Amino acid sequence: MSVDVQTVKRVARLARIAVSEDDAQRMTGELNAILGFVEQLNEVDVSGVEPMTSVTPMAMKKRQDVVIDGNKAVDIVANAPATEEGFFLVPKVVE
Repeated sequence: MSVDVQTVKRVARLARIAVSEDDAQRMTGELNAILGFVEQLNEVDVSGVEPMTSVTPMAMKKRQDVVIDGNKAVDIVANAPATEEGFFLVPKVVE
């Protein structure tokens, strides 16, 4: 697959990028080189190759999916200007 100047201009217009005629000519060559490289990659036989999430093998760290209170209630309430029995104390507002 190759692209021409018209295709480059159309893609630039769709992406809302201003492209001059000189830039369109240059980008045509660059995009064709990129597409040529992708075609080369498509020729590589990858059957039997497992997908990777990293270049180095590693085990994913997992935690149990349980609901906890975080054991931070005392630390959080300590920042409040007024507390009572472990709860925030706020002024009563009646309108």
